[in-house]
Amino acid sequence: MSVYIALLRGINVGGKNKIKMSELKDALEAIELRRVRTYIQSGNVLFESAEGPKCLCRRIEDQIQAVFGIASTVVLRTAEELQMVVRNCPYGGGALKEGESIHVSLLTEVPTQERVMRLLDGESGADEWCLNGREIYALLRQSVLDSRLARNIQKLGNCVTTRNLNTIHKLVALASDMQ
Repeated sequence: MSVYIALLRGINVGGKNKIKMSELKDALEAIELRRVRTYIQSGNVLFESAEGPKCLCRRIEDQIQAVFGIASTVVLRTAEELQMVVRNCPYGGGALKEGESIHVSLLTEVPTQERVMRLLDGESGADEWCLNGREIYALLRQSVLDSRLARNIQKLGNCVTTRNLNTIHKLVALASDMQ
């Protein structure tokens, strides 16, 4: 049995794709996921399952579509993979200046370096970024809402969802509690 973290793309953002987390929990328990927990309103779900990630993603996406009428991409990581996301972060070592934040964009698959460079290189402004496998780490020097880099990452399409590093840390802690 593995502990998984499902990160739903575009849930409860800007008043769109609204799902109550208690209803999401019930919907995922109905497809026999175990020990389902949600964290904050942005579509972060922890659960246990013996199934593999590809099957789980499809089942969760299908259930969300069936119950809520929302087509949301699910980005899935095991507890161990999410721990590696934190360990691999190149921007976690020092104190951030006022207004700065660290975000991690998690992708469903490894993008080509060419595609990422075409979207992000030269378009990041003062922000910094680093691609590592299925994650793009971003050090934002200003609000995420004002960041060209953050906007450009979303141009990767439905295969990416972004979380603040503080949220990732909390999800790692919650997953550790479940293990």
